[in-house]
Amino acid sequence: MIRVEEAEIVAAMQLIYQRLKIVVEPSSATALTAIIKQKHQFLNKKIGVILSGGNIDLTQLPFGK
Repeated sequence: MIRVEEAEIVAAMQLIYQRLKIVVEPSSATALTAIIKQKHQFLNKKIGVILSGGNIDLTQLPFGK
């Protein structure tokens, strides 16, 4: 189990949006947040992350548009 902070989740959401042009919901970005936070655990490993975004209000994104 990897504990992540809300600000880290928002940063992951922003990274996904900037790099992939995909808006994801916070619960989906949590997986990427954990990977980023503990990247040493995942070095040289093949991993997959499922990103979903149907449950977010685009007018309330937690980062600048």
